[in-house]
Amino acid sequence: MHVFQIKRKEYINKTFRLPAELVERLERIAQNNGISLNNLVVQCCEYALNDMSVPDEYTEQKVSDPV
Repeated sequence: MHVFQIKRKEYINKTFRLPAELVERLERIAQNNGISLNNLVVQCCEYALNDMSVPDEYTEQKVSDPV
């Protein structure tokens, strides 16, 4: 029998400058899918990093799937 465990991700606040057009697109996508803009940006970054075509020695580890 498995024991229920609460998992919590650690988040760090950072400031990034993004082109206005990109932010507008991301906001529309997030709103249309009922998720936060932050959640969408995290998923986009994880997808991009996990699917980069660079040698393994340039990446520390794969980012875990969002929970």
